[in-house]
Amino acid sequence: MSAQRNILITGGAGFIGSHVVRRFVTKYPNYRIINLDALTYAGNLENLRDVEKASNYVFVKADICDAEALTKVFKGYALDGVVHLAAESHVDRSITDPLSFVRTNVFGTVTLLNAAREAWKGSMEGKRFYHVSTDEVYGSLHDDGLFLETTPYDPQSPYSASKAASDHFVRAYGNTYKLPFVLSNCSNNYGSHHFPEKLIPLMINNIRNNKPLPVYGKGENVRDWLWVEDHASAIDTIFHTGRNGETYNIGGHNEWKNIDLVHLLCGIMDRKLGRAEGESAKLITYVTDRAGHDLRYAIDAGKIERELGWKPSITFEVGLERTVDWYIANTEWLDHVTSGAYLHYYEAQYAR
Repeated sequence: MSAQRNILITGGAGFIGSHVVRRFVTKYPNYRIINLDALTYAGNLENLRDVEKASNYVFVKADICDAEALTKVFKGYALDGVVHLAAESHVDRSITDPLSFVRTNVFGTVTLLNAAREAWKGSMEGKRFYHVSTDEVYGSLHDDGLFLETTPYDPQSPYSASKAASDHFVRAYGNTYKLPFVLSNCSNNYGSHHFPEKLIPLMINNIRNNKPLPVYGKGENVRDWLWVEDHASAIDTIFHTGRNGETYNIGGHNEWKNIDLVHLLCGIMDRKLGRAEGESAKLITYVTDRAGHDLRYAIDAGKIERELGWKPSITFEVGLERTVDWYIANTEWLDHVTSGAYLHYYEAQYAR
């Protein structure tokens, strides 16, 4: 059995966070997992219904910008590990409201770093601060090349700039205060429980409801896609076996142009919903391109594969089929998050 540990996972009610929480709660019954989430629009406790009654799971509603709340959590649960996922993450929203991204992603991360430094100042032995970041900090690639851990930062949106700043602060705390940290930068994730403002769940939901499928520009932008459960597996691996002070890129070896991905989804949805072939593709609508839209992201995940033995477990085609099946089987979840009804779940479950 694994040794006893008290692990804080921030943003654990979100898309990636909920998969990480579920994995840690079920895989490590001797750990106590504290899920801290502010429950903004993308945080949804319905994502964790299957583990919310587990004896080793605790939920704390708090904002990572709230220093007093963080101090209380660190002291109250004697934390020895942090997996930091809480973040504002949608590029379009960052263009509309950049200050909220600075607040959460920069100020919030530094507030969390301060709480960890203060709590662990007596001894850093056995402690670990794991900061989860994005490949978008590296900027944009053209037709060839891959992002390496040594690729210079060149963020192009308020979102990626805020994440780049938070990455720099984590490394600075490691250098200045000797805070033991690991950091990862990951490509685009897909899978179940994804808030339907992002490409894949948005398209699935709109196809389901016969709504237009908005595609930026000509759909030529390229992304590397990774199944979210493989990302959770990589986070698990890095947290437990990664080397302090190191950065690991996580990718799916799986590049797709947006328009090709949308056509693939249309074909899968037509088959799953019993529609005529090509019917859903008629919903594709080209819209004005996003300001400063990065052309291509692609990760070289060789370091984590060589050093830690991690690789994606399934192909994109299998992962996408599983993802579509989940959304079709969980239309109530989709309806809740698109209507905002899920916000009442917290009140029903946790209000005192």
